[in-house]
Amino acid sequence: MKKLFLCGRSEAGKTSLTQALKGEPVIYHKTQYVNHWDITIDTPGEYMENKNIALQGLCCFSYESDVIGLLCSANEPFNLFPPGVTAACNRPVIGIITKIDCPDANVPMVRQWLVEAGCEKIFPVSSMSREGMEDLLNFLKDEKDEKEKLTWDKIMEAQEMGLSEWDL
Repeated sequence: MKKLFLCGRSEAGKTSLTQALKGEPVIYHKTQYVNHWDITIDTPGEYMENKNIALQGLCCFSYESDVIGLLCSANEPFNLFPPGVTAACNRPVIGIITKIDCPDANVPMVRQWLVEAGCEKIFPVSSMSREGMEDLLNFLKDEKDEKEKLTWDKIMEAQEMGLSEWDL
């Protein structure tokens, strides 16, 4: 599975999404520091809310991921992501809209914010009802997980034929 780096405002649902992606019960937990889980890097919302650490801290952790997820809840009161912010990233950037089942959700508005930020793909999800999670999980599935595992013998055989490992 691709490692997903989550960044967004406090209370946007980053930790809840991490729990839901892992199939765990969703229990509120305030993230106080960067958590490296097996499939996600969960950051405190304060990283995005403080312009002095946003760029340095978030860029640093993005190098340890396969995909960057800009996360906004469907009932966000304002947008933290400036237009074109994804141009500064050297990883694919997706948008994730959380809390889509909230009574005050405004999914079209949040989707527009993420489109303007430059997200390649947008996934509306609910960590509580699990709506939309399957699409996100399918996107995060790593193609190499599905491929046949390389053995030392296969690599040596390919090398003798003048092939590189990416030609297998």
